[in-house]
Formats: sequence, C-alpha cells, structure tokens
Amino acid sequence: MQIDNYEDLIMAAMAQTEPQRLLFVFAKSELPEGYTAEQQQRFEQGEGGVLSPVLCVDKLPGEVMHFHELVSESQKTGIDWDVAFVGAMAGRDGFPPMPDDAEPALQLMMNKINAGMIGEFLTFNRQGDMIGLY
Repeated sequence: MQIDNYEDLIMAAMAQTEPQRLLFVFAKSELPEGYTAEQQQRFEQGEGGVLSPVLCVDKLPGEVMHFHELVSESQKTGIDWDVAFVGAMAGRDGFPPMPDDAEPALQLMMNKINAGMIGEFLTFNRQGDMIGLY
C-alpha cells in the first residue's frame, strides 16, 4: 500500500496482520552549532538547519486516527515542534506492543534522527502534510 498522507498511514497500520504501535518523534528546526552567516540566511528563508528531537510518544493507530488529534495533544505539552517523524512496531500473536516496549524503539529513533539517519521514517509537517527531507 502506498502511503501519501497521514490517513493512508493509519489505514496501512490497521491493515497489518499483527497490531501495530505507532512511534512519533517530534523535532524542532534549529540552526546548527557554529553556524555561518550563509546558514543563518538560508534558515531564515525556511531552508537548512538541523532537526533536534524535542518530544516523543507512542500510540495505537486507533488513538490518533487524524493528524489534528496528534497536534492538539502535543500542544498541551507546551513544546514547539516543526516535523513529526513516524515509525511503527509490530505486535505478536494478535497483541500490539506494550508502551514499555516502545521506549527503546523511541530512543533508537531519536538517536537515528540526531545522526541524520532518517530515510526509514515518514515525516509530516505541523499541518499533517507528508514532507521529504534532504
């Protein structure tokens, strides 16, 4: 199944043979340490910068059927973010992974994001649009 938007993601997760737990890491766009004037100019134009994880959460697909629900819940934390990275964990024997199982996976996601290894994650902006990062 091709995933073109958040609703496709939820439908794909719900269609899997084993129940899924979705993993969300929210990141803020920032200037890198020791940035140059050129980097600052590009950043101010909405380009470049680094994405630093600021918040993470795991959810069952049925808990966040629509992206605006996820945004609304994240706003309650008071933490600002620009990009949501999404991964998933498959359950076993008809049961979804438990929340405790998600903690190491979320930590691994954050480590990968910090290292720039983001190709395996879906990415969405705050409006719920799927975006490509280069």
